[in-house]
Amino acid sequence: MPVVAIEHAGQHVGQEITVRGWLYNLRESGKLLFPIFRDGTGIIQGVISLKEHADAFNAAKGLTQESSVIVTGKVAAEPRAPGGYELHVSAVEILQRVPEANPYPIQLKEHGVDFLLDQRHLWIRTPRQASILRIRAEAERAARNFMDSQGYTLTDAPIFTPAACEGTTTLFEVDYIDDQKAYLTQSGQLYVEATAAALGKVYCFGPTFRAEKSKTRRHLTEFWMLEPEAAYAHLDDMMILGEGLVSAMVQACVKNRARELEMLKRDVAKLEKIEPPFPRILYEEAIKVLNENGNAAKFGDDFGGDEETIISRNFDKPVIIHRYPAAMKAFYMATDAARPELSLSFDMIAPEGYGEIIGGGERLSSYETVIERLRQHNLPEESFQWYLDLRRYGSVPHAGFGLGLERTVAWICGTEHIREVIPFPRMLYRVYP
Repeated sequence: MPVVAIEHAGQHVGQEITVRGWLYNLRESGKLLFPIFRDGTGIIQGVISLKEHADAFNAAKGLTQESSVIVTGKVAAEPRAPGGYELHVSAVEILQRVPEANPYPIQLKEHGVDFLLDQRHLWIRTPRQASILRIRAEAERAARNFMDSQGYTLTDAPIFTPAACEGTTTLFEVDYIDDQKAYLTQSGQLYVEATAAALGKVYCFGPTFRAEKSKTRRHLTEFWMLEPEAAYAHLDDMMILGEGLVSAMVQACVKNRARELEMLKRDVAKLEKIEPPFPRILYEEAIKVLNENGNAAKFGDDFGGDEETIISRNFDKPVIIHRYPAAMKAFYMATDAARPELSLSFDMIAPEGYGEIIGGGERLSSYETVIERLRQHNLPEESFQWYLDLRRYGSVPHAGFGLGLERTVAWICGTEHIREVIPFPRMLYRVYP
């Protein structure tokens, strides 16, 4: 008997198949049972008749939620069933029965968010959460494929670092060997600047950490970033690359994860519009947009969630805001030769209020200026000697950015909170499970 994934059951109508999975739900109606099975690829409704298959009926009757089972039956088309097919079950093998005295804690009813987060290791089994994780995987695959197709080489960056990249206030300090101190990485950027000088066009993709005491729906203390960096590249090159990357991720999910997006009731028509070019506005133009919408922002102010939401309402695609005040940006950011008070930086703001999904720009290439900036930012020069070598030996114009995976996936999925789009979220007061 062929073992078939539920997502492919529709290809076997009229045939007997075997499904290996778990009992998601069970409804009993006299001499008929209507179990719903899941196997990680989808759910399918079963029908078990006492008259026709007494052994299977007796095995499944009273079976508890999330018991693990192997079932065999004939596939039939049934438009009223979830997924459009049902399984006429002839045999049931129970691998592990969840005891009635200690039932599966997540019942098929509404639960509070804190309870579900405490049960995150089990919550991910539900169809909604499984759909989100598949969309995340699709977005990651599309991102890697796009970067590879553009001639970029994946070069992994370290998790332990000797110093800050994005400022010292959000560092996670850890005890290292022999009383040394190290920090969890805030960004792989400084390291991909090094590999870009070795390989030309590179990117890293991995977890990053920020000790931000923020409880908003857009923040995690551990999140994933994809960070390209290219030698002999400038601000415009990165804005074009960012447009292509985001569009590739969105369109891959629309094309390959339609079933999951439907499960989430996502308005796919909005996603189908996400094709380059994206609108671009200067930072100063963004200030005007805010003022016109009643926000009192002024030159020099950074944009928080409220400001990003106001700006995003004016566009149905991600909007690129470029040339922020230099004083707002990190020590490594290059400035505009025509207006030195502005940096050659950009942010990409997602539509529908999902906030910044990309931040980046052109890097300083002058050794002397980098030294000056390190001192202005009170950063320890001794920890950056290796980084300064990149300016001592063959420094060239170069640029890059960081794309936040979770915010991008949250926007694609249309979730209310970023915590649902990572398997095990790490937040201000949560590191369990």
